[in-house]
Amino acid sequence: MPIQMLGRLGLTSSDDETITLPTRKTPLVLVVLALSGERGIRREALAELLWPDRAEGQARSSLRQALTAVRKALGDIGKGLAIEVDGDVLRLSGGSEHVDVWHFAALAEESKRDDLAVAADCYQGDLLADVALEEPLGAWVASEREQLRQKAITLVEELSKQVGPQGGELKACEALATRLLSGDAALEAAHRAIIRLRLVQGQRNAALRQLQRCREATIAEFGTEPEDLTSALLQASDATTADVVKQLIASSDMRAPASTQLPASDRARPSVVVMPFDDLGPAGDDFFADGVVEEITSALSRIKDFFVIARQSAFTYKGRFVDVGEVGRDLGVRYAVEGTVRRDGDKVRITVQLVETETRVQLWSDRYEGNTKDIFELQDRIASHVAGAINPSIRASEIELARRTPPENLQAYDYALRAFPHFWAHRKEDNEKALELFDEALARDPNYGVALAFKAWCHAQQACYLWAENPGEERARAIETADMAALHLTDHATALTAIGAAYSITTTDYKLAESFISRSLALDPNNAWGWMRDAWLNVFFASADEAITKFNHALALSPFDPLTCNVYFGIASAHANKRDFATAIEFVERGLRAGPGVTWAYRLLASFHAMNGDKEKSEEALAKFLHHYPGMTIKKMKEGMPPAVTVRIPDYWTRVRKTGIPEE
Repeated sequence: MPIQMLGRLGLTSSDDETITLPTRKTPLVLVVLALSGERGIRREALAELLWPDRAEGQARSSLRQALTAVRKALGDIGKGLAIEVDGDVLRLSGGSEHVDVWHFAALAEESKRDDLAVAADCYQGDLLADVALEEPLGAWVASEREQLRQKAITLVEELSKQVGPQGGELKACEALATRLLSGDAALEAAHRAIIRLRLVQGQRNAALRQLQRCREATIAEFGTEPEDLTSALLQASDATTADVVKQLIASSDMRAPASTQLPASDRARPSVVVMPFDDLGPAGDDFFADGVVEEITSALSRIKDFFVIARQSAFTYKGRFVDVGEVGRDLGVRYAVEGTVRRDGDKVRITVQLVETETRVQLWSDRYEGNTKDIFELQDRIASHVAGAINPSIRASEIELARRTPPENLQAYDYALRAFPHFWAHRKEDNEKALELFDEALARDPNYGVALAFKAWCHAQQACYLWAENPGEERARAIETADMAALHLTDHATALTAIGAAYSITTTDYKLAESFISRSLALDPNNAWGWMRDAWLNVFFASADEAITKFNHALALSPFDPLTCNVYFGIASAHANKRDFATAIEFVERGLRAGPGVTWAYRLLASFHAMNGDKEKSEEALAKFLHHYPGMTIKKMKEGMPPAVTVRIPDYWTRVRKTGIPEE
């Protein structure tokens, strides 16, 4: 969306680049024009909204300068947006797809489920939630904000009545309800939406817990019970549930038995408990659900990024209706995994969700279906997928927690967490920021092996993707830092992958790189990044077909991974090694769609088009590459590219020369 105002204020060019306007108030001119819609706004009124403390002439002058900058930005967007002038009235024209507020308002009025789901995704937060506004503009925007919020509230209830037990519409509805509750914990419409979703998924206990959260919030905010309409959703579901609702309303003291808190040594790490799953099948048929919980607990325990509560402690809650917030307080854990199991003959359906215990916000959920004829294979598969999905979800939540931590309280671990979004972004400016933050972590703990490992990979990227003026120096730093990290790490799967990855693109020592990545996958077989780097080893040193198999496995483990683009680039490179350049082109283009800011990949696209005989498209891709890497030569590329490319892929430089990149 070129112009974003819901949740955040941002402008994006036609090349998916962020557009920065020259002054703080210039983007607000565009905001007022967009919110004024077809009616437009008079110049005088616009100037008074933004520069009320200036004389009329000064305000008009400031407005003229701002409009000039806005018009230039609209030209960079290049999608039909323009400022129309009708006498003294200014109006922003263009299709609803250009501005998220327009897009949301148009779709929220529709009745189709698909349109409502897109509208729900569009509402990423309240209007200009991240912008501090001065008066009188603040009051003017507040009115628009409340109107849009009311549309979102109506939308979330309507969509929750239409969705089925799975699919994108359900996820969009739940995400919108969660966003609305983050701003107003007592918003019953959002609570009702989530209750409906849980009921349609067959998760009665989760629906009851949502009602309890609603009740706690309304009592805290208003001193009253939830509306009858909210409680009636559950009371009407079945007699047993109705009895529990009455019990819940009658008493808020439904605590589970107290359990031992985590030892102090483990409290620094995020902690998770896998709760007994609710079995929705026949009585006495819960052995399968217990087996799934056992497998998931075991799989998560292999991940050293967080502490996992033992199964025995978790199972003290079996058969009880207990609020996840109380579980968090009882066990001292930040996250809980909940789920349901429904068996019908040989078929089984399992729903799993990850919840933050303090806020009760759902961070992730998914559903799995299979056949119980091969019960152990099914349990293993579910456990593998759940562990692979939960790890990045917890990491994302921990990163957000670190962002909220005051700077004076930050420790080495917090700085490493702050570095991760930049670490995974796969862009020059983010990589440099990640290096800064890892250095801050190491300043507090020079032997912090995880930070050393990730720093080594950042230096390796500086060299490989030609982000540094002197790629050779960066390669040397990567090897030196990886050597140091290896002295301080034994059992952190992701960090071991980082060490192996750094060696793989800075040396020709295949066995050294492979040893770290193998150790990583032995510790955590669900580590998608480990499988991806193992696949790249195969691209450089071994079998293209085996590389493609491993890339696909990484994609299956983490389909929404931040480095999905690099998986596609790897598959493309493997096909290129097989001389199938047409398929290689297809996967590079797929990777560029997944990571539109990853500009180094245009060198792949240019060489593959050249090898495929399409000179025009090769030149087009090369122009995009050289726009971001002006003056690039083959000599400089060789300074940074993985040495294995020259040694193991003999025609690599033939492909590059065919694009027309000069030798020196």
